[in-house]
Amino acid sequence: MAASKLQAFWNHPAGPKTIHFWGPTFKWVISIANVADFSKPPENISYPHQCVVACTGAIWSRYSLVIKPKNWNLFCVNLAMGATGIYQLSRKYLHDRASETEKAVAVAEE
Repeated sequence: MAASKLQAFWNHPAGPKTIHFWGPTFKWVISIANVADFSKPPENISYPHQCVVACTGAIWSRYSLVIKPKNWNLFCVNLAMGATGIYQLSRKYLHDRASETEKAVAVAEE
């Protein structure tokens, strides 16, 4: 039974014998790098970079469900990209908003 499932996976149109498998597999490096950046100070996060990561994740997640055959590896990696991009954007936005509030309080106290 396991051999037949392995053979079905190997021969799938989006299996390891095709670029449709390896492209998304190596794309996981981008999501892993973005997760590693969770420890990065928010002031070092780039709005343009994270917007591109989030938008790419959203657009290609949708596309991966429309193409035939459905590429679940592509869907998952892009979902992860979108999620990590949105999380990083929210960290940056909240940090910037808190910084502005601190500056406004400091100016009001003077």
